[in-house]
Amino acid sequence: MSRTPKTLSQRSRPVARPNDAGPRIGLALGGGAAKGLAHIPMLEVLDELGVTPAIIAGTSIGAIVGANYAAGMTGKEMRNFSLKLFSNRTELLRRIAGRWPGALGTLWNPFTPALFNGQTLIEILMPETLPLSFERLKIPFIAVATDFYAQEQVLFESGDLLPAIAASSALPALMTPVEHQGRVLIDGGFVNPTPFDILRERADITVTIDVTGTTRTRQPGKLPSSLETAIGASQITLASIVKEKLRLGGPDVLVRPPINQFAALDFLKAAEILAAADLAKEELKRKFAAAMERLLRQEKGADPFAAR
Repeated sequence: MSRTPKTLSQRSRPVARPNDAGPRIGLALGGGAAKGLAHIPMLEVLDELGVTPAIIAGTSIGAIVGANYAAGMTGKEMRNFSLKLFSNRTELLRRIAGRWPGALGTLWNPFTPALFNGQTLIEILMPETLPLSFERLKIPFIAVATDFYAQEQVLFESGDLLPAIAASSALPALMTPVEHQGRVLIDGGFVNPTPFDILRERADITVTIDVTGTTRTRQPGKLPSSLETAIGASQITLASIVKEKLRLGGPDVLVRPPINQFAALDFLKAAEILAAADLAKEELKRKFAAAMERLLRQEKGADPFAAR
């Protein structure tokens, strides 16, 4: 299979450059499977404010969303794409069959270690505007994955983009691990579900969107299926890691869209997830403005001539 990136008809966000004036904004987008669609309204806020991140880091679905944003896709374009893609099962299957005839044979195989071939799935579902390498992105981007055997974090910042995204989002039992340069890689959420820490030395203000969620209400008389239990358990792990990371120090801006009512595999509830996340837009605007004000005060305080 091959992909030929197409050019977006419109790009409302300016391209980030190393010498752009103003503070460097780092954007960290966390993992949370379908709940990660809540990142999109937060990107729309940045677009509305005219803020272009200097660098983006993403884990799992945060890597998927972050890579497309780094490629130049706007929040609004991403919303429209997601709503069309996840409007219903028929539309999703039509896209798979239409993009790559016969791909279902490589997408799912009962003899593989997971339900889906992760890299094939990523290739099928990604917008055709996504370039093939990190070097062709408009904004520097980092994808976080986990080395299964070394049990350590792996950061992708250069080279082929699709394998990096596939590795970052390779949730066990759902997507096959990705073999890359002698490593076996799985979902980055197992080491760094909300990767704000890797941006601390690279940005003046770190904006972080955490979609790991917390508690969900149990449906009376119903137990989760085996797949729901496996995926749900991984989400509990992600939330626990984020909680401990925050004890050691958080980002400058942290927003958690109100999406706890959704499950990790609720992709076909895209419209509902986006609507719920819209409620956090004003919170992000307030917190970002406050962070900018704090930075300005710090800069004035560090300048001995600032008060003259």
